[in-house]
Amino acid sequence: MPHSQALPRSEKPDSVLTVRLKRTLWRLLPLVAGLHAYIGWRLLPPLELSRPGLILAIAGLVISTCLVPLGLLARFIVDRQALADRLSGLGGLAMGLFSSVLVLTVLRDIAALWVDVPVAPSALGVLVLAGLFSLLGYINARRVARVVRVDIPLAGLPEALVGVTIVQLSDIHVGPTIKQNYVQAIVDRVNQLDADLVAITGDVVDGSVEELHADTAPLGDLRSRYGTYVVSGNHEYYAGATAWMREFERIGLHNLDNRHLVIERDGARFILAGVSDYSAAAFDASQASDPVAALAGSPPGLLRVLLAHQPRSARAAAAAGFDLQLSGHTHGGQFWPWNHFVPLQQPFTAGLHRLGRLAVYTSRGTGYWGPPKRFGAPSEIAVLRLIPG
Repeated sequence: MPHSQALPRSEKPDSVLTVRLKRTLWRLLPLVAGLHAYIGWRLLPPLELSRPGLILAIAGLVISTCLVPLGLLARFIVDRQALADRLSGLGGLAMGLFSSVLVLTVLRDIAALWVDVPVAPSALGVLVLAGLFSLLGYINARRVARVVRVDIPLAGLPEALVGVTIVQLSDIHVGPTIKQNYVQAIVDRVNQLDADLVAITGDVVDGSVEELHADTAPLGDLRSRYGTYVVSGNHEYYAGATAWMREFERIGLHNLDNRHLVIERDGARFILAGVSDYSAAAFDASQASDPVAALAGSPPGLLRVLLAHQPRSARAAAAAGFDLQLSGHTHGGQFWPWNHFVPLQQPFTAGLHRLGRLAVYTSRGTGYWGPPKRFGAPSEIAVLRLIPG
């Protein structure tokens, strides 16, 4: 179906969810303001700025205090999409810089408890390092994701399936700052990889079908021998999952939420299945993530591969008898030091791991969310090759 075909007006994100999100973010505003005040208290006096310099610094902290929550709320409170996108982009930049300044300020203060830290140079050093981290992070985030090649050893792999390549995309987050050109660059790179199939493990979008269908359209041009398959992530549910999965199918992607199909290669077969996002039941109980249901009616004794957005689906996948799970969601932490906090919610942060017999590969993501910043956790297009275990 041509990408230029007019679309029916799609449903907006759930109004109850939107109201709750607004309330939560506005409740965070005092905390954000307090943390900015802490930064000002700890860094500005040692710098001994002139009066105009001090006024500018305080104004910058006030602007950042407003931009950080506005970056998250803009698409819910601003009617003009272009303006909402611009505000979200500025808010993301502010959030990324604020995060690094805050972390480095806290580390500076902790270090001062143990060693004699030069006050003025260390305050200046915090700002210089935070600016450098943010600049490098921006460059890393905005360039096309690198190709990462990983061999996945699987016990009992049939000879005909040795060398099967799955290109995994995850967490593209098409939205305020990731648009059609960014997506097209990803598609162009994938189409050079001669993949057997393409798997997209959720969080493709941050916005409604009405707003973003033109920006996601290039995904319909992904090429591989056996097609492109997609499952929902939590952000699809924030943006209207039913409408998005319908749109993905319209442009030629295969929806695998809680379903499976059998793929044959050179006389050997394997099961490719998927589940809806781990949190789907909180939005619609009928769409709850269910690895067992995804396998219903499948032939026994075949290799089983599962697409599941969140790594924490792995326990249920292992219990259902899957051999390999492909996930995303974590972004690998996206930028330091948040990679160290991912294990508080997810069993795996990035890369290949094992849970008993189940192999789990967790992508660092192909785009980014929030701050356009990737530092210490580069985005990736994963080329996964099946080999005997």
